[in-house]
Amino acid sequence: MVNDAKQAFVSELEKSHGSALRRYLAVRMRNAAADVPDLVQEVFLRLLRLDNHEAIRNSQAYLYTVASHVLHQHALRRAAAGETAAVTDFALEIGRSDSDPALQFELEQQFEQLGERLQQISPKAYATFMLHRCHGLSLQEVSEKIGASYSMTKKYLARALNYIETELEASREAR
Repeated sequence: MVNDAKQAFVSELEKSHGSALRRYLAVRMRNAAADVPDLVQEVFLRLLRLDNHEAIRNSQAYLYTVASHVLHQHALRRAAAGETAAVTDFALEIGRSDSDPALQFELEQQFEQLGERLQQISPKAYATFMLHRCHGLSLQEVSEKIGASYSMTKKYLARALNYIETELEASREAR
């Protein structure tokens, strides 16, 4: 049960930082902006579940810490549920047999460049993505192969998918 003091605390946070929080989440969820209201709600619900909100020294910092945790868990859920839309669209575009050969070549080059950049940024995220998505290994098999825990392997996959999706969205916007 939520007490009045806790509800007032959360209401005050929403009034003073709600629009900035929505912008913060929207920027990080460019390609899934429809999820932003749900994420905002989740942030405030978590704040309502706090046992001792009076112990928070910097409420704004705490709010953004909770928001970043919500974003991270959202990314993990999306990765566990399957490929993100942009990655799926890109894969379908590459796989179309009726594609223009020049376009096919350009897409394949773009995919290789994405892979090279991802490998430089995070070799384990790259390995996880390639083993899971391209070679069909389960996440458990991937975790054993790369020597990481199952939960860390899910995080690597989420990181890879988020990176690829962000890069694909940026390249589409540049066109």
